[in-house]
This record gives sequence, C-alpha cells and structure tokens, in this order.
Amino acid sequence: MSDADFTPLRVTYRTPTLGRTQIRDWARANGYPVSERGRMAPEITEAFFAAHPEIFEQASTFEMVHATARTPGASPEDYGWEEGSGLGEIYTIVFVRGLDEHEVLRRLGAADEDIRLIGDEDYSQPEGPEVITVRRIGDWTVAIEDCGWRGSHREALCPLSRDGGEAVAVMRHNYAARHCLSYAVDGEYITDINPTFPIQRHGADPDRLNRYLRELGLDPAADDHIDNPIPAALAVASRITGVIVIPQHLRRPILGAAIPGAYF
Repeated sequence: MSDADFTPLRVTYRTPTLGRTQIRDWARANGYPVSERGRMAPEITEAFFAAHPEIFEQASTFEMVHATARTPGASPEDYGWEEGSGLGEIYTIVFVRGLDEHEVLRRLGAADEDIRLIGDEDYSQPEGPEVITVRRIGDWTVAIEDCGWRGSHREALCPLSRDGGEAVAVMRHNYAARHCLSYAVDGEYITDINPTFPIQRHGADPDRLNRYLRELGLDPAADDHIDNPIPAALAVASRITGVIVIPQHLRRPILGAAIPGAYF
C-alpha cells in the first residue's frame, strides 16, 4: 500500500479561546463531576458549548487526521473501550513474543518473590511499588503497567526481545511530552513512533512500521496531527502481533508483581 493509495480521513475541530479552568469551573457550578487534571468527558464539553454558543461560533478551526482501518485487520475502533476502561491516563501495554509470563516480569525488574496474584486492591503508588500484570494471549505475553512506563524504554524493551524475540510497547502518558509506540527485535531497538505525530520516528530502522501506519490511513511522510493516537498505536501493535486486547484481559486476579521502587 503506497502513500498514494488513500486519502487520510480529516476532521475539523474548533478551538475557542478559553481560560485555563473555564469549562471545569462551569461544569462544577452546574453539577458535573470533574477532576483537577486530564481530559473531561466529551458530553461535558458539548454541554458547555451548548450553553455558550457565542464562544463556539468565534472559535478558530484546525484539522486533524482520524486513524481508521483501510485494510483487513485490527482497527482503532477495536480499542474504543480504552478511554473508559479504568486504565487511566498513564499506562503501558507491552506485547512480548518468546518469553513466558514469569520471565517477562523478571526482565521488567521483578524478583521471584515479587511475583504473585494481583487483585483489584493492588495499584501503583507514587514513589512506591509499581504494579505490572501479565497474561498469555496466543503466542504473546501481554504485560500491562498500571500508571507505569518502564516497558516503553529502550533499556527494558531490548532485553524483552533478546534471543530472537520481539517486543512492542504502547505508552499512554497524558502529562508527558508525548505518547509512544516502540518496537524491538532480537535485542535491537528498531523504532519508536510518536502516535500523535507519526512523522516523529527514531531508531535503527525508524520506517519499519510504516506499512502499518498506511493501513490505518496515516501518511508516514505527512506532518499530520492524529486525533485518536492511542487506539491507532494499539491497532498497529495488534497488526504486528495478531493479538487484540479486550476488556476481559484486564480482569483480576491475574499473575503479576508489585515491584518496589520501580519508578524512574
């Protein structure tokens, strides 16, 4: 599939000039539950603009590209559940081929005594243990880091792929400079991609995953802003691995580890 075989699906958004807390303050005053940080529910934003049509009409516009499957295979729509899943605004999902669940945990820093069943009461804490759970799905072991990102780092991903293996990581981090899709093969860091701006790619072979981007209607050579970057990144990971993560895979109790001092 070449860059000329598709027209990206472009969507237009309005960007009203607002104070930093204007929508949150209005939502609280009108009985909507909102947090101090992170994205608000779309229905709250829609309700705000319905109540303030003059702000919406005066807004400037900008264009983004929406990733969607153009060929058979995993699609961003397969991950429509991700936003309200309880995974939160910071997490990493790592797909590993060639290692079992215990070895994945060990290479992510868990000692054997850390490995146990993880229940709903276990969660990562700032400056405390980081919870990582693992599940075997087909030929791959899938690790999910609760409020963690170590699996997305080169220093972790390369050891996970040693000895002829592969490792793919998708990191969502709403407060960092960017999200990340990274890929390693046989101990070599092949590429990492910013799924919000896929033209930003680095690694030994930064273009290795370009065909998967094209299959989702994304032009690797264009400086496009993607409006569904995490579902797109997860769909790329699923196309590489053949594994689609579903909400049932998040259910606990499940094997994992609470790794002391895992944050860095």
